[in-house]
Amino acid sequence: MSSDNNESLSADAALARMMEGNARFLSGELRFSRQPREVLADLAHGQRPFATVLGCSDSRVPPELLFDAGFGELFVIRVAGNVISPEIWGSIQYAAAHLNTRLIMVLGHEECGAVQAALAAKFQGAKERSRIQQLLHGLLPGLADIDPRLAPAHQLACAVEANVRWSMRQLLDSPEARARIPEGKLKLVGAVCEIATGRVRLLA
Repeated sequence: MSSDNNESLSADAALARMMEGNARFLSGELRFSRQPREVLADLAHGQRPFATVLGCSDSRVPPELLFDAGFGELFVIRVAGNVISPEIWGSIQYAAAHLNTRLIMVLGHEECGAVQAALAAKFQGAKERSRIQQLLHGLLPGLADIDPRLAPAHQLACAVEANVRWSMRQLLDSPEARARIPEGKLKLVGAVCEIATGRVRLLA
């Protein structure tokens, strides 16, 4: 699909397109493994992404590859632990207001180091360097209900999902989301990437 058609893509159609791309990634039947440089020349006139992805900075989970997306198709925002901050807010708002992306996906991943560090701070009193510690403060409220008695691997898996839901909850509390989601103009979904396979699993 050309970027010219992205503006009219519904949120549900955008989500289906992303999951179809992930299926191609898993099967190895990629469409965009080798894109011609001429595509960038066309995009120099403007971008028309069909979805916004808030993901983790972890180098193993690049959304464009996981969803077999081409240049200009995804508006990607990456920060450790997919944590919400004013800068993230502004980037998402820009995509929704000026680029008209109707789908926002919060994409976490298994074995997330930021979430693991937040758990260590919460349950073991671990300390990180000041800027890292500041980032972890943004994750900790979402981990309030994590059971300290869980086995470490299970605890981390639960925490990764809880962190995605925490980011989603913060986004849902925004005035723009409260206005546009009930009207069907915006859709917010959460997902977790399996680090060993690249499979993206949508959260219910």
